[in-house]
Amino acid sequence: MDATADGIWSDDLALIRTVAREAGDIALGFFGKSPEVWWKQEGRSPVSAADFASNDRLHSRLLAARPGYGWLSEETDDDASRLEYDTVFVVDPIDGTRAFINGEKTWCVSVAVVHKGRPVAGVLYAPALEEEFCAAASGEAFKNGRPIHVSAARDGDVRTIALSEDMLSRFGEGFRRTLHRIRHVPSLAYRLAMAADGRIDGTVVTRNSHDWDLAAADLILERAGGRLVGLDSQRLVYNRRDVKHGILCGGAEHVLESLVAGLAPG
Repeated sequence: MDATADGIWSDDLALIRTVAREAGDIALGFFGKSPEVWWKQEGRSPVSAADFASNDRLHSRLLAARPGYGWLSEETDDDASRLEYDTVFVVDPIDGTRAFINGEKTWCVSVAVVHKGRPVAGVLYAPALEEEFCAAASGEAFKNGRPIHVSAARDGDVRTIALSEDMLSRFGEGFRRTLHRIRHVPSLAYRLAMAADGRIDGTVVTRNSHDWDLAAADLILERAGGRLVGLDSQRLVYNRRDVKHGILCGGAEHVLESLVAGLAPG
């Protein structure tokens, strides 16, 4: 099955795949070459010249092609007018900027089309790894053109989960014995893609992630048979006034209930 042949959002998926590759290839031109770096959020978050160059390409190409869509990007000042649009592009020009700056390959361009609060087309392009994940609202999820699926339940097996040491400590000892915690993956979007293609069973996302970190990966995980949910077990709503989220759990259904139950208050 062709990854673009998927219902009414197929043209948008084809568009964002093309432009995400253009932006990713621009960023790749900076990779390993010590691009200029600035610090935002009072010195807590880096942004590089590559982030801005990637964002410029995404902004110019996508809005030229869809002038009736709104825009939300990590590297563009937020404009509340996006709330007036039913359909918006939600973009992270480089998810995993710290990894990018440090010469690690685990970073990606994340682009989603969000319609009435939910992603309907999404792509993650990781040029340094030569990997592309994509999905549209009613079809399968793909990695490099091949369908992907979350892991299946396995009786008695250890579950492979990506989560921080702080989050691990919130689970009971019995549950912790059933987990294998993988090393930190710097790109949140890529970590969710790893759950979508079954390399890990699930992940826990600490609070204060943003729409642009999540929207494309959320759809890819969903179409691969998994879910990304809050501690109320509900799917996320995007393009709200506040684009930050609380603690989240993502992965295959066979781990989600245990992850949510282990983290939910009281």
